[in-house]
Amino acid sequence: MGDFTVAGAAVNVACWVVSGILIGWLFARRRWESFESPGPITTLRRCETRERYERFLRVRAWKDLLPEAGTWFGGITKRRLPTYAEGGLRRFAAESLRAERVHFTYAATIVGTLVWMRGWWVIVTLGFGFVVNVPCIVVARYNRLRIAHLA
Repeated sequence: MGDFTVAGAAVNVACWVVSGILIGWLFARRRWESFESPGPITTLRRCETRERYERFLRVRAWKDLLPEAGTWFGGITKRRLPTYAEGGLRRFAAESLRAERVHFTYAATIVGTLVWMRGWWVIVTLGFGFVVNVPCIVVARYNRLRIAHLA
């Protein structure tokens, strides 16, 4: 697949779409309470502060431009805080962690498709993985930082 072909493009796009939907669906099947504890990769670091995300990444300027897929497959939106009956801040933090894990998993899946790719397809795939996942991971981490002192 080093050379561009319509068939090669179709296979890659199909893999990206199917894996994205499947990962989202699988993560949505889990109860939100299972996302209350971050793991070694998703733990917020001391150097990560709300102010740094706002000042250096300017996250507040672009975060609302990203699509919100939290409602897909029966989840909740992260565009507003859940009510107390929906789980409140605990749920918001858990749903943000869920989103972060979905995008880390999707990024790993995209990198996995490099096994059969050659040439410029590698650059296209890595670029796609970066553009689709990194902003969503940044916003999910920022959301958790925003409410960390409240929860």
